[in-house]
Amino acid sequence: MIQHLNNIHHQNSRNFFLIAGPCIIEGEDMALRIAEKVLNMTDRLQIPFIFKGSFKKANRSRVDSFTTIGEEKSLEILKKVGDTFNIPTTTDIHENEHAALAAQFVDVLQIPAFLVRQTDLLVAAAKTGKCVTLKKGQFLSPESMKFAVEKVKDSGNEKTAIIERGNSFGYTDLIVDFRGIPTMQQFAPVILDVTHSLQQPNQSSGVTGGRPDLIETIAKAGIAVGADGLFIETHEDPACALSDGANMLKLDQLESLLQKLTRIREAIL
Repeated sequence: MIQHLNNIHHQNSRNFFLIAGPCIIEGEDMALRIAEKVLNMTDRLQIPFIFKGSFKKANRSRVDSFTTIGEEKSLEILKKVGDTFNIPTTTDIHENEHAALAAQFVDVLQIPAFLVRQTDLLVAAAKTGKCVTLKKGQFLSPESMKFAVEKVKDSGNEKTAIIERGNSFGYTDLIVDFRGIPTMQQFAPVILDVTHSLQQPNQSSGVTGGRPDLIETIAKAGIAVGADGLFIETHEDPACALSDGANMLKLDQLESLLQKLTRIREAIL
């Protein structure tokens, strides 16, 4: 997928690529700070980097959960991040109309896991001509993602990748089956969503929990089995994040992790 992104750095480094940023756009200054810090890290390590931030959260447990600072405002911030640092950006879309809207501002459209079987949404994303990432539903087998990929390709868009984010295990945990990565690589490049794989959904409080202490474990395993890319949500202060703080990586811990992962990547090439 990254070969289609002209503004991505280190495209030929043979390193894994990284999708990283906050769960949701909380403000312009915050987005620019995080993007600049992650870009500096990835430039030092020659890791291709795509900045991620949701312009709106639609899948919330409670009606009073934070959703957006404003749809167009958030998209304008994503565009400013991309223009300021000459890097690709991505956001998730939830409605057919969001595809054409978001495509005006970002380089990669992400289909959420719960919506990856929604044919009209996938076709709308594909027809924008943008790169499309497909999050594997927690309820789907790796083999079944072949059909989601085919929906995008049959709509005339070859620029797609799959994001693995674990399978539901009971009511409150997710488990990553690493056998699925080589299986899905038969259909498209595979990105391991490290932080969402460590979510603990369906808590009695209505606020999703998480296990950020296992981020390094999951990330190392993903690189060791040959994932093409990693997805890591990061925040300067996860405890104060407006969304998904329970499973995000603290920004000041990211570079040390990326250094370790780069060494694993070098060892397996």
